[in-house]
Amino acid sequence: MNISSIAGRQAWANFGVYNMTKFGVNGFTEALRQEVTKKHVRVGVLEPGAVDTEPLQPRDIADSIAFMVTRPRRSSIAELWAMPTSQA
Repeated sequence: MNISSIAGRQAWANFGVYNMTKFGVNGFTEALRQEVTKKHVRVGVLEPGAVDTEPLQPRDIADSIAFMVTRPRRSSIAELWAMPTSQA
C-alpha cells in the first residue's frame, strides 16, 4: 500500500516538485502491481485530497486503507481517491 496524493494525477502551478514525486509514486505502484499480481500480491495506491481539514480527517484515510487491504483475495483495488465532498 502506497500513499500518494491527487497531485499524482493533476498538476498545479507552483507545485511542480510535489507533483513530480506523487506522479512517481503512482507510476512505481502500478509497475510493481503488474510485476507481482500473478503471485497474488496486491499492490495499491491511495490518493487523498486535502486532509486534516474539517471535511476530511486522518481517520477517513485510515478507513480507506483498511478497506483496500481487507478485500477478499480474489479482489484488488489498484487505486483509490479519497477526497472531501466539498473539494473540487
